[in-house]
Amino acid sequence: MKKVVIIDDEPLARRIVKEYLSKNEGFELLAECGDGFEGLKMIQEIQPDLIFLDIQLPKISGFELLEIITDPPFVIFTTGFDEFAIKAFDLNAVDYLLKPFSQDRFDQAISKFQNTEAKQSSLDKLLDSPTRNENELNRIVVKDGSEIKIIPVSEVDYLEAYDDYVKIHTHGKYHLKNQTMNYFENVLNSEQFVRIHRSFIINIDRLSKIESFEKNSYIAILTQGARIPISRNSYANLKTVLGL
Repeated sequence: MKKVVIIDDEPLARRIVKEYLSKNEGFELLAECGDGFEGLKMIQEIQPDLIFLDIQLPKISGFELLEIITDPPFVIFTTGFDEFAIKAFDLNAVDYLLKPFSQDRFDQAISKFQNTEAKQSSLDKLLDSPTRNENELNRIVVKDGSEIKIIPVSEVDYLEAYDDYVKIHTHGKYHLKNQTMNYFENVLNSEQFVRIHRSFIINIDRLSKIESFEKNSYIAILTQGARIPISRNSYANLKTVLGL
């Protein structure tokens, strides 16, 4: 039996998925959740094989929920917002169900799940994709021990590459995010966040001054005192952003 969790803030939507699922053999529904935090808790406790996930959820979105999970299960997205449709398929999700959907369309998604073999590669593409809902670009979700913290990007001083993680520096401390610098370079506002080195992206609002360092080398001095090297290839772009 395949373990299933439904995560959707609409009771009617959960009921429809539950009804449609009951007509397919080999599935066991173990939990129904109404928000992202509850869904995260159930996924960690149950370790389901498949989740039906709405994208627009209270507290944290469906995309943000997936970013927090270390080893995400298979995902079939369910949502009423059709602007996500092309994105979901581009992200290589198992399937995307646009509400309202029929039993036949639901069964097609189940069939795709049953035929899917590359679980990890599918979700790796999802989490690495730079495409995001505009609202989600305003915050970064991180895990801090057992807590989940939502950091507004306006509070980020700079980002630093750290092995397979990125350090999110804010308020004199940092949080680790299992993501890539290329991802953040693509999703953050390029007029506010500039990659000045392969290992650093700075918030222009935190830039205090630029100092010369040796011949044709420069260092960005941030308002909180951080000194960050500027690569030669990035210097011209930084000047353009600053209007110099």
